[in-house]
Amino acid sequence: MKKVFALLTVAGMLTFGTFNSVYAEGGELTPEEQVIADSTVEADAAAAEAEAAKKAQEEKMAQDAIDAETAEAPADLSFTQVIKQKFIEGGPGFMGIVLVCLILGLAIVIERIIYLNMATTNTDKLLNNIESALNSGGVEAAKEVCRDTKGPVASIFYQGLERSHEGVDMVEKSIVSYGGVQMGLLEKGISWISLFIALAPMLGFMGTVIGMIGAFDAIAEAGDISPAVVAVGIKVALLTTVFGLIVAIILQIFFNYIVAKVDSIVNDMENASISLIDMLVKNEITNK
Repeated sequence: MKKVFALLTVAGMLTFGTFNSVYAEGGELTPEEQVIADSTVEADAAAAEAEAAKKAQEEKMAQDAIDAETAEAPADLSFTQVIKQKFIEGGPGFMGIVLVCLILGLAIVIERIIYLNMATTNTDKLLNNIESALNSGGVEAAKEVCRDTKGPVASIFYQGLERSHEGVDMVEKSIVSYGGVQMGLLEKGISWISLFIALAPMLGFMGTVIGMIGAFDAIAEAGDISPAVVAVGIKVALLTTVFGLIVAIILQIFFNYIVAKVDSIVNDMENASISLIDMLVKNEITNK
């Protein structure tokens, strides 16, 4: 308002000075000239007032924008709060399916990791114990050692010792057959993890398509293609894709670890089985 009064004052002084000079030079104005002069004064005053109002409006809009940014700025949200907020923005209904994939996948991962760690056996120590038992108490003592040891390697050794009286060929066949059974137990549930790894990003891409469809529906309804109209749909599309990829990445890391662990146990089983057969032949326990 101060600027408006200042502009009006300046305009009035200029106009008053102009008419004083005209009056001094030419005397009184004619009625026509007086009308023109009055119109000029009113036009100048209106223009000054409009300019001042425009500047005031621009300043108000700028201040409102600053206030809005200040009000919308989040106050140091924690990581979990940010994840929760983005999850809700992505649509709880659809994002819930991606979350279920993560929960089920992690449940299987945890169960497999615990099982594989319990199935890991120190094969060198086990072989030494079996050899000592064979030398001291024979096959029955070796079988007792296998029963007291946890893990698939000890189970395979027990099956081989059970057939030791039938010859080395039967021992090899027994170890190979039961080794396949133990390998199946080690790999149990891994296919489900790979399913969730493939399913999570596909669900994310489906959310992308659904979000884009929502964006185009909003455009058709509003009859406008402004960013504000399509922002919500595009945001949903991107969030679902991001969460789907995150779930797939997490499960893929654990999947590779589990596969590597299974391969390591299987290699130990094969090497230890060969050593067991050599030990039985060396001690002349099997029939030739």
